[in-house]
Amino acid sequence: MKTHLYVLWTNDNPITAEKMVFMYTVNSLKHGWWEKVTLIIWGATAQLVSEDVNIQAKIKEALDAGVYVTACKACADQLGVTETLEKLHIEVKFWGQLLTEVLKNNEQLLTI
Repeated sequence: MKTHLYVLWTNDNPITAEKMVFMYTVNSLKHGWWEKVTLIIWGATAQLVSEDVNIQAKIKEALDAGVYVTACKACADQLGVTETLEKLHIEVKFWGQLLTEVLKNNEQLLTI
């Protein structure tokens, strides 16, 4: 049984972020629904995270709860937000090949 959930977050709507992305990822660990949760920031969400202090607070809560938060380096670089994301303790790395491996290995992937 797979116990690692990957959440690919591409929707930059702050309500969706608060009421789905963070609610589910944090509660998944708090309630033991998943043993490990990886939140992947991709595309427009990188800019949202870099600009929205409420979302930054949610990122901190997620990190404190044990969610592994990471971001696509290509997206962050192109949007000019890599340094800001790193200051928020988000690991910024290239995710293209890694996401391909997640998909090819039939890992548990939720796309938002």
